[in-house]
Amino acid sequence: MDGHIEVERKRRLPDEDDGSFVARMLTGLGWQPDAPVTEVDTYYSRPDVDYMQTVECLRVRRRGDFCEITYKPPSAEATHSSDGVISKKETNVLLAFDQAQQADQLLENIGMRRLVQVKKHRAAYRHPKHPSVSVNIDTVAGVGVFVETEVISADPETASDTVATIERRLGVADLPTVELPYRDLAMGCTTS
Repeated sequence: MDGHIEVERKRRLPDEDDGSFVARMLTGLGWQPDAPVTEVDTYYSRPDVDYMQTVECLRVRRRGDFCEITYKPPSAEATHSSDGVISKKETNVLLAFDQAQQADQLLENIGMRRLVQVKKHRAAYRHPKHPSVSVNIDTVAGVGVFVETEVISADPETASDTVATIERRLGVADLPTVELPYRDLAMGCTTS
């Protein structure tokens, strides 16, 4: 969508929480689950620019018969709010499902450095009245369980308010926010 950006915030669930409470809350509020998916993301960085420092994202994502390459620009003060909301414009290139290995090879052939591979099980929920909003319960292998609220919008301020409203209704607004990407968490980073 031209002019639209992804506005999101993720919160870490307590270690003993597998996300089932949030799932029940979502269902009770009329949210409908998509089919659960497992995504395997392979992250890359340039040899001359450390994407861990700039908080850029270049990844190849595999999900069932779906594959894409995604790029997210560097983080800056304007992309991160003081309350943990992240707003960035993504560039996504869809590939045929069997091209993931070729995409990895292409990136490596042009000198990109492979950083880490992250395996995530995602249960996504959508509400019929809010088609541009999703609430995701992500279980990231070796990292933890998170609830991530995403809004695609041309108006970041309204989208940020929507994220906050949904989090309050789900009872997760007081959980710790996580500004680091799953990539950084999987690599054991503690700051961005």
